[in-house]
Amino acid sequence: MPLLLGCIADDFTGATDLASMLVKNGMATVQVIGVPHGALPEADAVVVALKSRTAPVGQAVAESLAAAEALLAAGAKQLFFKYCSTFDSTDEGNIGPVADALLKRLGSGFAIACPAFPANGRSIYQGHLFVGSRLLSESGMENHPLTPMRDPDLVRVLGRQTEGGVGLVPFAVVEHGAAAIRREMTRLAESGRRYAIVDAVSDAHLHAIGEAVASHALVTGGSGVAMGLPENFRRAGLLPARSDAAALPAASGLCAVVAGSCSRATLGQIGFARDHVPVLELDPLATPDAAALAAEALRWAEGKLDAARPLVVAASAPPEKVAALQAKLGRDAAGALVEHALAAVAEGLVARGVKRLVVAGGETSGAVVQRLGVRSLRIGAEIDPGVPWTFAETRFAGGAEPASIHLALKSGNFGARDFFLKAFQHV
Repeated sequence: MPLLLGCIADDFTGATDLASMLVKNGMATVQVIGVPHGALPEADAVVVALKSRTAPVGQAVAESLAAAEALLAAGAKQLFFKYCSTFDSTDEGNIGPVADALLKRLGSGFAIACPAFPANGRSIYQGHLFVGSRLLSESGMENHPLTPMRDPDLVRVLGRQTEGGVGLVPFAVVEHGAAAIRREMTRLAESGRRYAIVDAVSDAHLHAIGEAVASHALVTGGSGVAMGLPENFRRAGLLPARSDAAALPAASGLCAVVAGSCSRATLGQIGFARDHVPVLELDPLATPDAAALAAEALRWAEGKLDAARPLVVAASAPPEKVAALQAKLGRDAAGALVEHALAAVAEGLVARGVKRLVVAGGETSGAVVQRLGVRSLRIGAEIDPGVPWTFAETRFAGGAEPASIHLALKSGNFGARDFFLKAFQHV
C-alpha cells in the first residue's frame, strides 16, 4: 500500500481528529506517536502526532522537519501540516515558523492556511475565525491558559508569525468553487504572498478548497480542509475504494475518562457526567504534587470501575482557578503538574483493567499516550465530529506485557455535552 498523504500534527488530539477525517473519507490511516524511526506502517495516510504546539519554536521546527523527512522517505506525495481549528498559538509561533520551514524543505513558495471546521462550529469569514456565532476572541479561547487567542483576524495573526506575506481568499471567491480558488491563489502567489487564509463556512467550501490544492506540495489547516484531499488521490487513480477503513477489533473491558482540558466544552461535559456517573475533580491548587494527586484518584477509583459505565477523573478548572495555579507555580510548572498527575492516573487505571479510555485535552492526551508507551494508533469510527475511537497496544512500565486498549483522544473544545457517556455506546 503506497503512502499518499503524509501528515504532521502539532498535538495528539489534533492528530486523531485529522486521522478520523481521512478515514471517514476512505483513506486507511495510521497515527504514529512522535517522530518516526524506522519503517512506517502501511497505510494510505500516516499522521505523525507531535507535542509541538506549545514547545519552543526551535524544537517545534526541528521535530516537524524530522517528521517530514520520514514521511517523504516513505514516498508521501503531499504533506499536510495540521494545527487546531482555533488556530491557537502565540505571536512567536509555532504555526508560522513550522509552515515556513516545511515550505523551504519542499522548495515551494506558497500554501493555504485554513483551520475551518463548520461541523464543529469553526468557520472563517473575511479572514476572521468564528467559534459558533462568536468571534474567536470572544469564544473562551481568549482565556486559554497556554495560548490565549485575542485576535480573530487570521491574516493578522499569521502575519505576525512569518516573514512571508499573508493574503486572503474571500468568501465571494470560495463560493465560485475550485477553479476560482485556484485563480485567486495564483494571483496572491504572483503578488508575493506566501500564504492565503481561505474563507470557509460549509463542507462544500472545504471540498472545493481541497480540490483546489491538489497540486500543492504542502497544505496547512485544521482537519476540516482535509476532507477534500482523498478525492484528489481517487481522481488520479491512486486511491482504491475502501469499505473497511474504520474497522477496529471489538472492544470490551472496564471504561474510564481522564480530563485535563479547561475548555468550556470539557467543563460542560464534566458537569453533565456528574449527574450520571462517578466524577472526581482533583484540586492541584490544594495539592500541588503529581504523585499525591494520582494516588488520591486511584484510591477513589477502587470499587467504582465498571464495564457498563465510566468513571471520570478530572483536573479541569475554570479560568480563575487556572490563573491562581499558574500564579502559584508558574505557567509551565502548572501545566506539567496536571499532565504528570493525569498520565499517572491513566497508567494506574489501565493497570487495573481499564480497556476503554477517553482522554480530554491535547496536552493531557500527549502525556497519557507517552506514559502508556503507545507508539501508533489504528483509527476507527467517529464518536462526535473530530473524535474517533482508536486501537493501540500499551507498553508501559506497570504492564507485564503489551496489552491492547481502545483510546479516544478528545480535543478540549470538541464533543457534545454528553460525550463522556455517549463515547462508550459507540465502541
